[in-house]
Amino acid sequence: MPEGPELHLASRFVNEACRGLVFGGCVEKSPISRNPEVPFESSAYCISSSARGKELRLTLSPLPGAQPPRGPLALVFRFGMSGSFQLAAQDALPAHAHLRFYTAPPGPRLALCFVDIRRFGRWDLGGEWQPGRGPCVLLEYERFRENVLRNLADKVFDQPICEALLDQRFFNGIGNYLRAEILYRLRIPPFEKARKVLEALQQRRPSPELTLSQKIRAKLRNPDLLELCHSVPKEVVQLGGKGYGPESGEEDFAAFRAWLRCYGMPGMSSLRDRRGRTIWFQGDPGPLAPKVPTPPPGVIPERESAERGLRAQDPPTPVSVSCRGQVPQEEIQGSTAGA
Repeated sequence: MPEGPELHLASRFVNEACRGLVFGGCVEKSPISRNPEVPFESSAYCISSSARGKELRLTLSPLPGAQPPRGPLALVFRFGMSGSFQLAAQDALPAHAHLRFYTAPPGPRLALCFVDIRRFGRWDLGGEWQPGRGPCVLLEYERFRENVLRNLADKVFDQPICEALLDQRFFNGIGNYLRAEILYRLRIPPFEKARKVLEALQQRRPSPELTLSQKIRAKLRNPDLLELCHSVPKEVVQLGGKGYGPESGEEDFAAFRAWLRCYGMPGMSSLRDRRGRTIWFQGDPGPLAPKVPTPPPGVIPERESAERGLRAQDPPTPVSVSCRGQVPQEEIQGSTAGA
């Protein structure tokens, strides 16, 4: 599932691809999409994009003198399992292009397409970020940190830390592969109680005798969990690429695969959390780990395939491959709170 870095990479791709292009006409929606129609028409407009957490905002801005005269329109996208943006020629549109923005003549006609194979992606008119999502871990770090530490009495922090990290009210942009990589770096058992892990951060205060540069170096040498929720997604963004989608190419995928240390890696242990999402980890799972039933005599114990992220008893189902790795089957079947 696309996470915060993928949405930011997709936003960057849209801005770069649409720079200098003039769009015109109506916005076309696929008849099979259940998302709303986009009632926008202009003889000449430009497209820009921004991202926040797991959402992307597309702004359609009419150019001076465009007909009919009207103000800008903004759409907010959530990518679901397989959403992405592609720029393609009008006569070579990608399959599953459920929303299309066409360039104006003259010149070869192009289309910016929202492509979504599984059709779990959504767009909303009005341009407002989804209510209830917390500050973005990438762009609003100080607000993000304050929001978490101020609300540790919330019942979500009674859960294992691996489950709390998926709650978008507090960790907007963190998803399955990011939580595994963050917890692995800190050697925190994924099924340790979230409040126990985070309460210690309330007491963490840098020595007042340290200079600013010394405080920064100390954080870089010994980051805490909330700092890694900010810096680890930044590392993925710095890898580059177009964001989420198989069209991103093997080069993007190879760079991401080389960056992974824990998620789906051989030698890692794995368990499914209460939402059916697989968490990869090393060492002790923690005191809130789910109880794994003992198989009856003669039954081969269930084994996790670290390379594909699929349970041995799952039927052979194609796995979506993107520049951000392989999507475990339980991520297709399950859902994350506020994802």
